[in-house]
This record gives sequence, C-alpha cells and structure tokens, in this order.
Amino acid sequence: MEVFLIRVLQFILAISLLVLLHEGGHFFFSKLFGVRVEKFYVFFDWKFSLFKFKPKNSDTEYGIGWLPLGGYCKIAGMIDESFDTEQMKQPVQPWEFRAKPAWQRLLIMIGGVLVNFLLALFIYSMILFYWGDTYIPVENMTLGMKFNQEAKSYGFKDGDILIGTEKKTFKDFSADLYRDISEAKRVDIMRDGKKMSINLPGDLNLLGMLKADPSFVRPLIPAKVDSIVPGTPAEKIGMQVGDEILALNDSPIDSYNEFVDQLGRRQDLLDMATSPADSLKARTVTIVFGNESRRDTAVVQLTPDLKLGFVVSSLAGLYEPITKEYGFLESIPAGIKYGWDVLAGYVGDLKYVFSADGAKSLGGFGAIGSLFPPMWDWYMFWKMTAFLSIILAFMNILPIPALDGGHVLFLIYEMITRRKPSEEFMIRAEYVGFGILILLMVVANLNDILRWLGYL
Repeated sequence: MEVFLIRVLQFILAISLLVLLHEGGHFFFSKLFGVRVEKFYVFFDWKFSLFKFKPKNSDTEYGIGWLPLGGYCKIAGMIDESFDTEQMKQPVQPWEFRAKPAWQRLLIMIGGVLVNFLLALFIYSMILFYWGDTYIPVENMTLGMKFNQEAKSYGFKDGDILIGTEKKTFKDFSADLYRDISEAKRVDIMRDGKKMSINLPGDLNLLGMLKADPSFVRPLIPAKVDSIVPGTPAEKIGMQVGDEILALNDSPIDSYNEFVDQLGRRQDLLDMATSPADSLKARTVTIVFGNESRRDTAVVQLTPDLKLGFVVSSLAGLYEPITKEYGFLESIPAGIKYGWDVLAGYVGDLKYVFSADGAKSLGGFGAIGSLFPPMWDWYMFWKMTAFLSIILAFMNILPIPALDGGHVLFLIYEMITRRKPSEEFMIRAEYVGFGILILLMVVANLNDILRWLGYL
C-alpha cells in the first residue's frame, strides 16, 4: 500500500505541474494579446470543483477540479472542450479569441505545447547539471550478453560483448540499445577476444524484441549467490554466499538469466495446475549448486511465487558505473540533445501503436504511474516528469480536433486560404475529436485493468 501511495503522489505531483505550466502557456499568450481568460483550472471541474477563487477586478476564475484527467484554460470567444456555443452566438468582442489575427491565435494555441517542450529540455539540462550522467558502458560489460533464440538465429552467441552498429557505438543498456539493434544492418561485437560483425535485416520488430520472453538481449548475470534471504528454501538446503547454481532439474545453468528462464517454464506448469498435488509438483525442483571446493544436490520446494530465496549481484555490483559531469553551460546543449533524442525515439516507435500488439501495449494512468519508482527518488521523479512533459507536448500537437494540434491545423488552413472554417464545422470537429480522445483513454485504461487481471 505504501508503494502504491508513493507512486500515486509522484504521478499526481508531476501531472499537476505539467498541466499547470501547459495551461499557463495558453494563459501567457492570451494575456499578451489582450484575450480574456474566463477560467484557469488544474484538473476538470465537471459539476463541482475542489477549490476556486476569483481575484478582485480580474476576469479569470482560478481553481482545482476533482477529476485528474488534465486541465483547461477557458479562453473567451473560442470553441473548446467546454462546448460553450451560446457565447459564440453573441457579437464578437475585441477581447475575444476570435477577434484576434490568425498569427496571434496560433501563438495562443501552441503556447502550452511550447512550454511543455521547453520545460522538458530545461529539466533534462538541470538533471545533467546536478546529477551528471551515470551509466555502465555496454562495451565494459565484459561478461557479455544473454540472447534469446531469435537473436541466436541471426548469429549472436551468449557471452558476446556488444560494441555498436554501423551508425554508432552503444552507450548503455537501455531501450535505445534495442532501438539501435532493430534498425541496424550490422552489429559489431567482441567474441572470445576477437572483433567481428553480425549482419541484420535493418527492420527488426522493436516491440517484438522487447515483449519476447525471454527478451532479445539482456546483460549476462552469473548465477552466483550474493546473499541469502533468511527463512527461505535457499537457507534450508544450506546454500551459501559465493555458491553458484549449476543445474536445475538436470538442465545446466550457465547464468542467472538461464535460471530465471527455467523458473518461467515452471510458472507455466504452475498456471496449468488443477490440484494441490499438481501445484506441489510444479514447485518441486532438483537444484545442483556449489563452489570450487564442493558440489551439493538438493530436492527443494520453491515458494508459492517460485522463489528460491537468494540474491545475485546487480549490474552496478558487477561493473563500475562511470559519471560524466556537466558544468551549467555544458548542461544546456547536452540536455537539449538528450530531450531531442527522447522525442525522436518516441515518434519513431509510434508506428507500433497501429499493430495488434501495439494496441495491447497502450497504457493508461496505471501504466504511467507504475513508471515512477516505488520509493521517493528526486532524480527519477524529474526524469519521468521531463519524459511526460515532452510526450504531452507531442501528443497535444497532433492534428486531432479537441487537441491543440487540431486548432493549429484549422488556423494554418485559415492563414493559407484566408477563410475561417465555419463555427458549425468547428463545433462538430470538437465533438469528434473529444470522442476519439475518450475512446483512446478507455482503451488505454482498460488495458491496465486487463493486465492487472492477468489477461494481457
């Protein structure tokens, strides 16, 4: 419960900040051009609000809604998600949105996106300035990688040390590495001390690589015991720190990755169990373990969640991370480049959304919230906030009615043709766009529920 609350608080704080500044962008340009802002709300106030106030001699009501699905800035004389059609029937007033030149209206509409994009770049820059960039270079992972059968079909072998592609050297083990491999026609590796290359088609399915079980590539982790959890099966069979898992049910174990894969197969048997006897059989395994001076064999019953009760070294325990530090002026271009790379990767991956697996991978508030760490970590909080900010900027500029990008599209049309779309058309487009957004939100959050229930 504590983990859930910490993630919820981080999510709400990040979204509140992003919505406040996004709507603040619209607000700033509206005030700059003399457009009246009637309401400025963080979260939606459908039926009622949690808090509201209107300063003396101000045209704007400020408030906090109860529905945390975003926020809005109600601009006078504009067709938006409030669907205030009565106002549009009145004569045009000089302080209304519709009375202003198209270029001013365009700046008002892109104000929120502009703020979110600049905010993301600023946060990334400040992260690099304050914390630096700490990572483990892939080429320093001297134990190499563990590959699945698909990867091996292309020529990879367990233990290969990844170096880079024909385009660039790998940096760290992250989603970018998967993306680079998926687009590569050549991957350079070190095998048994010799540099060699593996040819690839250049169009591997990135989503398939990530979702495969086991995944396409993982850092190879030795099956060597770093610590024992008290009261677990590992302690009961006499396992000691420094021991290695050598075999599981007569299958040789060459790494912790292989051990986890083998347990995954036991999980399949456990899922198919129809009786307590079947469950007990699935949980009962023969383990061979030991060190240079001894070798033990034990029949053991794993815990109900198929845990043996030992911990292995993390990547940071196996390899020495390096930290690249940035001065204030250095951090700005580095942060801009980092943010741009994040945006480019996200845009490039959007093609997978239109596949069956991509639609299933859509996530709602639960999926987004789960991206935050289970403990309060300011580094991860700001990194996630920057990521959400840059995604919010991109999603809002998509040419979908009801989003900023839809309004921008119609304004560009007006600037080119010198004709405004009719108010009736704009209202209908707003309804259609709002319907599309609601549908996407329902699908994304339904996926969260299905994942929680174990159906996805």
